[in-house]
Amino acid sequence: MKRLLVIALSILFLGSCSDGKVVNTQDPYLWLEEVEGDAALQWVNSQNEITQARYTNSERFNETYQFLLDEYNSDDRIPYAYVQNGEMYNFWRDESNVRGIWRKTSIEKYQEEKVEWEVIIDVDQLAKAEDKNWVWRGADCLAPNYERCLIRLSDGGKDAVVVREFNLISKSFIDDGFATLESKQYFSWVNQDQILIATNFGEGSMNESGYPSQVRLWDRNQDIGDAREVFQGDYQKIFSFPFSSIRPDGNYFGILEGPTFFTKVLYLFNNDELVKLELPLKMDVYGTYENLLIISLAENWQGFDIGSLVAVNLDDALAQNISVDSLTLLFKPSEKRFLRSVSIGANQILVSVLDNISGQVLQLQKVGSSWIENQVRGFEGGMLSVSSIDEWSDHTFLNSQGFTQPSSLYYSNGSKEFKKIKSVPSKFDPEKYNVEQLYAVSKDGTQIPYFQISNIGMENNSTNPTLLYGYGGFEISQTPSYLSAFSRSWLDSGGVYVIANIRGGGEYGPKWHQSALKENRQRAYDDFIAVAEKLIDSKITSPRHLGIRGGSNGGLLVGATFTQRPDLFNAVVCAVPLLDMFRYDKLLAGASWVDEYGDPDNADEWEFISKYSPYQNVYEDKEYPEVYFYTSTKDDRVHPGHARKMAKKMIDQGHKVIYYENVEGGHSAAANLKQSAYMSTLQLEYLRDKLVD
Repeated sequence: MKRLLVIALSILFLGSCSDGKVVNTQDPYLWLEEVEGDAALQWVNSQNEITQARYTNSERFNETYQFLLDEYNSDDRIPYAYVQNGEMYNFWRDESNVRGIWRKTSIEKYQEEKVEWEVIIDVDQLAKAEDKNWVWRGADCLAPNYERCLIRLSDGGKDAVVVREFNLISKSFIDDGFATLESKQYFSWVNQDQILIATNFGEGSMNESGYPSQVRLWDRNQDIGDAREVFQGDYQKIFSFPFSSIRPDGNYFGILEGPTFFTKVLYLFNNDELVKLELPLKMDVYGTYENLLIISLAENWQGFDIGSLVAVNLDDALAQNISVDSLTLLFKPSEKRFLRSVSIGANQILVSVLDNISGQVLQLQKVGSSWIENQVRGFEGGMLSVSSIDEWSDHTFLNSQGFTQPSSLYYSNGSKEFKKIKSVPSKFDPEKYNVEQLYAVSKDGTQIPYFQISNIGMENNSTNPTLLYGYGGFEISQTPSYLSAFSRSWLDSGGVYVIANIRGGGEYGPKWHQSALKENRQRAYDDFIAVAEKLIDSKITSPRHLGIRGGSNGGLLVGATFTQRPDLFNAVVCAVPLLDMFRYDKLLAGASWVDEYGDPDNADEWEFISKYSPYQNVYEDKEYPEVYFYTSTKDDRVHPGHARKMAKKMIDQGHKVIYYENVEGGHSAAANLKQSAYMSTLQLEYLRDKLVD
């Protein structure tokens, strides 16, 4: 990571005044960037004690916590699973399995109401035996027999993991198998005795964002330091990851490099030679199907519109001879209909589509040289998406849900008809709540959609406690899902819940995202403000009763919004946030996001970043709502220093602030269901305290 040696020192930086003038300022809070520093942790612990004393000693807190915990642990959740070699695999947490169990069953048993599971790995037992705070991060097993797996385990929920090889037949770790030390790392199987791996190999193998820049081919029984280097990326580039597609119709291996966060370069091995494919820089790669590479476009290319799904002939690509004849259009976006995700099966490609933020699934099948498209029917009105698809069979699972429609899981084995096999029991009467898709007009005239969920009979009297949620970044879409225990608890407090589909997200495709990048970032904040003002103007609520909530990039969103318009809100939940946008690129993974926000070390780009960066735009002489900041000590993606420094600065300026930092949990700020329930209850208590009369 770039320039972390200055953490313990004060430095001079450019900050912005309220009138836009640039001044020299000294940051006295850099000591809070020392994640495990004694002084920093002492401050964190003191703030945690204040917050816990304020909220956790009431009967209401205990009741809410128990309600959420019971809901999170309930056995009536759908055990979402995936297919390997004709069996279903699931990872499950509950009251008895706090850290969780990795388990399997047959496809036939999985469809039964009461499923019999066979436990493969008990993470609680493993953590106890090894005296480690293990958090499950997944398993990658080698097709087609899936006997050998690479297991990822995290210390406390960090993105950094250790990797260990596991035998599925004996249900045991392999003593002399592939194993790595803790690192942010990525790997792909090549065969039973070789993997492609990007990890921390020592000096020169990691980039400035803290991700691997070097990829090696690692042979079984070989010291990892002796593994053959096959690719070395630049220090300034974002990532260099192994690429692997092992399918019944052919195998492809290579390297996927990210020059920036939103650009990609794919190299594939042709025999032993690594060939750079002549593809667009702005794209997403979904995998291969027969001799085709399936990509989506985030820019116009070869006559195809941005947002299109395209199949590229790999024979032509490897020969570096891509022409119009090498390309096939699989999906073309329209005004409000955009690609969401792609799932490649053995004999089909399923395309998840958002149509004005309603979910659809298209089935694509190749017949000869032609493609036949069918929309999966019978799910109108719900949010339909692909839950799981098997690359080696026709086993396919779809999920359907809505705000008031419980999640249901559907199954097909090659048939066009899907059978419902599981569903969540109704948690409430769907007639209890009113769901509307509405629109606000942003500062530049753009229509901004939002979902509003309220209790039936709500009066437009400006007194309804209202929680507005947003994200607005990285082309991530906010879509309808069955109301969570958190949302229902808020609604049952008499609240209104609103989800804003602001620019920066992916609800309307790549253009919707790209319209709020870098110098246009303020558009996302203007959109969010516009929704807030619409809620006030329509007398749903008032500033006294309006709160906002967001995490990660959404934490930056609410941070920028409350510093710009403190008059609009009485509560702000700012979770695992970016806030100091002058130093964000110097902390943990921050350098990888310059493509989204801009480079603060570039004077021209700092000029527009400085105008919204929350940490540089909070002032002693302004009045702000009492903000609730929370983060995790183990967050190795967004540095906890952002939340710490902002909270401390505001406290020292005389503002009221609430702060809580979970000791583990990584970027989710919770390592298990108990912690999730606790963190959610703290938020609800704060929101009720601030917004409910």
